Amino acid sequence: MRMATRYVLMLLLVGSSPLAAEGPAVPQIVGPWWEIAGNPDLGRLTSEQQQPVDFGIWQAADGTWQLWSCIRHTKEPGETRLLYRWQGKKLSDSDWKPIGIAMQADKRWGETPGVLQAPYVVRQDDTWLMYYGDWESICLATSDDGKTFRRAKVGGSGPQLFTEGKGNKTRDPMLLKIDDKWHCYYCAMTGEGGIFVRRSASLTDWSRSQARKVCYGGAPGRKWWNAECPHVVEHQRRYYLFRTSNYQGKPQTTVYCSSDQLNFGLDDDSKIVATLPIAAPEIIFHDGEYFVAALNPQLDGIRMAKLKFSSRR
Repeated sequence: MRMATRYVLMLLLVGSSPLAAEGPAVPQIVGPWWEIAGNPDLGRLTSEQQQPVDFGIWQAADGTWQLWSCIRHTKEPGETRLLYRWQGKKLSDSDWKPIGIAMQADKRWGETPGVLQAPYVVRQDDTWLMYYGDWESICLATSDDGKTFRRAKVGGSGPQLFTEGKGNKTRDPMLLKIDDKWHCYYCAMTGEGGIFVRRSASLTDWSRSQARKVCYGGAPGRKWWNAECPHVVEHQRRYYLFRTSNYQGKPQTTVYCSSDQLNFGLDDDSKIVATLPIAAPEIIFHDGEYFVAALNPQLDGIRMAKLKFSSRR
């Protein structure tokens, strides 16, 4: 048999393998939801209009699970937002313990009064790094125990790491390490808005030259609020972007699947694999299982369920 013929047969066999045939898996919510946090008592800052919104969940040094959420429409001076904290023993537990207000904006650090939002935490050795928004920039705070955080002095100054420009509300960071580079996905109102990514080897040096829009427009909509709360998961050598386009009443998150972590479609729906009735999801992989946390539909708390990636065959 000629070498060229053998090569063609090899290509045909690879193309017909089970992995190639089944295509990307599809994320599905499994079983019932359980509520892990309600609408908290903020004391004198409590408002009838307040809403828990974008949040982060991580495990502290003592093994407990930490939940910090931005609470908006409170009586906090300025833009009404602050960060509140709950603690749980297990992901499967309901009604995590309310701890109290965890952090408030401080203009001495250059933060916009009344704006702290969308915390996301990663652990690097014995340090926990929290990335959050202050309405204008993505900021950084650090912790030795995963519970008490202090603002970092980036470049000897404040906690601000980078921005897409004044007035563009750079916000909603999440991080994923791919090979030797950390990828920070976030959103901003630049142009008509969208989801961006920057890369770094150090977790602190995110140069502007690395900014790139990775998803925008398409079926979820072309308004800036149609591309929020990005969350990216790597599963079976593919990357899944969860993009929230509607928060309250009828929440909607569109899921994209791509082999390229820098491209999920610009005004292009070809990579969409699912639409889920949830808002601001965070995906957690623990003890061999996937969990998804999301906002309650009426924005009065935070809930959790199990998640699985199922074959499309």
